[in-house]
Amino acid sequence: MRKNYQLEKRKYVIGGFIVVIAAIYVCRLFGLQIQDDKYKDYADNNAFLRKTVYPSRGMIYDRNDSLVVFNQPAYDVMMIPRDVHDFDTADFCRTLSITPEEFRDRLATMKKSASYSAYTPQTLITHLSAKDYGKLQEKLYRYPGFFIQKRILREYNYNAAANVLGNIREVSERDIKRDPYYQPGDYCGDLGIEKSYDEFLRGVKGKEILIRDARGRIRGRFEDGARDIAPISGKDIRLGLDIKLQEYAESLMVNKIGAVVAIEPETGEILAMVSSPTYMPSKLVGRERGKNYRELNNDPLKPLFDRALMGAYPPGSTFKPTQGLIFLEEGIVNLSTPFPCYHGFISGRLKVGCHGHASPITLKPALQTSCNAYFCWGFKAMVDKRSKYGTSAKAFEVWKNHLVSLGYGYALGVDLPSEGRGFIPNAKFYNKVYGEGHWSANTIISVSIGQGEILATPLQIANLCATVANRGWFITPHVVKEVQDTLIDEKYRTKRFPTITQSYFDEIAEGMRMAVTGGTCRLANLPDIEVCGKTGTAQNPHGKDHSAFIGFAPYHNPKIAVCVYVENAGFGAAFGVPIGSLIIEKYLKGEISPSRKYIEDRMFTSNTIIYSGVKKH
Repeated sequence: MRKNYQLEKRKYVIGGFIVVIAAIYVCRLFGLQIQDDKYKDYADNNAFLRKTVYPSRGMIYDRNDSLVVFNQPAYDVMMIPRDVHDFDTADFCRTLSITPEEFRDRLATMKKSASYSAYTPQTLITHLSAKDYGKLQEKLYRYPGFFIQKRILREYNYNAAANVLGNIREVSERDIKRDPYYQPGDYCGDLGIEKSYDEFLRGVKGKEILIRDARGRIRGRFEDGARDIAPISGKDIRLGLDIKLQEYAESLMVNKIGAVVAIEPETGEILAMVSSPTYMPSKLVGRERGKNYRELNNDPLKPLFDRALMGAYPPGSTFKPTQGLIFLEEGIVNLSTPFPCYHGFISGRLKVGCHGHASPITLKPALQTSCNAYFCWGFKAMVDKRSKYGTSAKAFEVWKNHLVSLGYGYALGVDLPSEGRGFIPNAKFYNKVYGEGHWSANTIISVSIGQGEILATPLQIANLCATVANRGWFITPHVVKEVQDTLIDEKYRTKRFPTITQSYFDEIAEGMRMAVTGGTCRLANLPDIEVCGKTGTAQNPHGKDHSAFIGFAPYHNPKIAVCVYVENAGFGAAFGVPIGSLIIEKYLKGEISPSRKYIEDRMFTSNTIIYSGVKKH
């Protein structure tokens, strides 16, 4: 019989199809069983409940080992949506003291989250009270798919330093993308030390694996906890801050807008940092956090705005020590160089006013009396000295670079978030405003006395004072003194030297001492403490002038340098000097002498907010 080759070919085709289909099934099974963990995860979720065990957040102490921030337990209601079965919703809501509408809103919000999954734990309610936690714990067996996650809340021993300490909040989706440590429902530092040292404070999460039965009920720990991972507590932090001094400085700034910064010159550690008005740190804790945050954010006095770090102010006459240093360094003046003061600086039709004092005047008496004319003449002599610099622009750049080395114009690098940089213009700025070659010292004379375009933060002004106190060097200001088992950043241990010969700082310090013993800072003259100081009255086009003061003590081997800046408070001697001198006395002696109690009482009770409106900084 003749062979049918057509049937023979068909046999191979059919066989090929069978092989291909078998290969597809094998590949698919391999992918499902070996490569794809999804179904394994589903099975595991049916058999196990993996719970995150959150570590205790590191505690925060002040420089004297007073406990400032610690932890208290908090409880979140969690749910795994696919495990939730029919339950008494009304009873559930009554137990948690919420309405059915709130419950439905929370579910809707949860499902809108980008991280939502029906197979993983989701946060339903945060920060249960101890009472509600106890009620829910008794009934939890009635609500399949729900469980309680233990967390921590921050507790404060002092209602002070909110702007320094910061707070913690629930992470956003942006936080989760930025740092793989975080999962939905976690908490992270927000503002202050809590934010900048979050990686040290947060610790390392642990894990607990629980066994479920066929109905999803928890039956105990998997392998008696052999696979569990214990959490590692966060590191404790010790601040350079003196919490008692912080409380005292805040009390002096009640009903005032402004800032106080106190620094230990030798170490750069910040002893106190006040932004006023302030708020109680406990307001940003717990279930009321969101509501309180909105109220603070909408407050026209902006208590959330850290004026000590971010406020950009004209430094006024507190700027004059920098000018004396630059003029000495550049050889523009020596200690005997006199300049006239005819109740101010007069050059052609230009006049900058000044109060009455002897004339002509040299550098140290000029610091003592805060003579505007002296520093205007010195600035003019430098910026217009073409024989040395060629052009005013080049001279101005030299002037500006010295200021930058003294800590102005750029962020200093403090260990807190959102530090401002102030503003020191450069020659390009004025070339753009006036045209290249069309400006001179007279055009911008106000910058020589800390006005015009010059802006600085209270932290920068305080740092200048610490630099003079140290006679020519500073350490980058910082709040944290120690991190448990960790060396703090090298920049907070390294001296920084400005471009000014160190011996010139002795002369400036002496001029500041003269200002206290017989000049504009007489109110800071303490009988048994040698205080050095400089007032500042910064002109304000929006209202009453700002009152400022810098000072350090003792004159030799100084222990504290302070800047006080009070908005709309008038002359530097009116509020800056008394507040600054009280802070110095309180820190060095522990109490205010009876003869100065009247000054303290006046600062406690005075109100300068009445002279201000809503400010933009």
